[in-house]
Amino acid sequence: MAQRPVAGKRPGARIALTLLYALTLLALAGCATPGGEVQRSGDPGIAGNWVVIQRGDTLGSIAARADVPLARLQRFNPDANPNRLAVGQRLLVPTQQERAPSGGPYRYQIRPGDTFSAIARRFGTTPARIQSANRGVEPTRLRVGQIVQVPLRGSTATAASPTASRRSGTGSASAPARPSNAPSTAVPNSARNWPWPLEDYRIVRAYGTDSRGTLQPMLLATSRGARAKAVADGDVRFAGSMRQLGRVVIVHHADNLQSVYALCDTLLVDDGARVSRGTPLCEVGFSNATERFDLLFDMRLGGKPIDPRRVLR
Repeated sequence: MAQRPVAGKRPGARIALTLLYALTLLALAGCATPGGEVQRSGDPGIAGNWVVIQRGDTLGSIAARADVPLARLQRFNPDANPNRLAVGQRLLVPTQQERAPSGGPYRYQIRPGDTFSAIARRFGTTPARIQSANRGVEPTRLRVGQIVQVPLRGSTATAASPTASRRSGTGSASAPARPSNAPSTAVPNSARNWPWPLEDYRIVRAYGTDSRGTLQPMLLATSRGARAKAVADGDVRFAGSMRQLGRVVIVHHADNLQSVYALCDTLLVDDGARVSRGTPLCEVGFSNATERFDLLFDMRLGGKPIDPRRVLR
């Protein structure tokens, strides 16, 4: 049987140099095909590795390339300023197995050269807290690909015992976590009675799970020439084209909220622009599949999808 490499005894991770965009849309996104399947366009070549920032790169484009939520990428790189990425700067790209909830603990996959001390420095915690959350894990025998819990300062979560894991049938620590479709946090008080992104629209697909249990974003039908408008003040973190989603605008708002406008035709704002509520963002595109002018609209809180109707009036 081939032996698994030991984390502390191998050179640094492979660096992927090419970075494009295809959107995080966001664990829910991809774009629904007529058959109801979701197209995903993640690049396993960069997921889990270090990447080097090149001219024109943004956190959003890297997250989309890896098909991971933008919030997760940001939390895996707490020292990276999204507005001041430098050419040559290195970022750690998480995998779809890894998780980074706002309060912790993070679900982290061991990479070559990792130690509890190095992981603690990256996420602003202590080796002792990581050790306490991973009872039974030998710090000197970490394996590449092994999943560990990384509690943040102030968090109280601890890892379940091996016995409890066997009873629950969850298997080994390296099994991917199953995403939950249920909202996990309350909507901030600031996010109330926001306007809809279109003046003339009808909901042709509500936010929720389809017959296969796949979480789908909201789809709004409108008329020719309709413009999608920002639902609140914020910063445009992405404005460009994405595979399967046409042209897309992502706006970040206060209190860790994000709004996404996809299937656009003509973009009316640039990446990095500051926008106010009601600012036109894009003209809605025509869909050959539905023979309508459709806008895919999505809301996120801390990187997790929420029903837009919880926010919009």
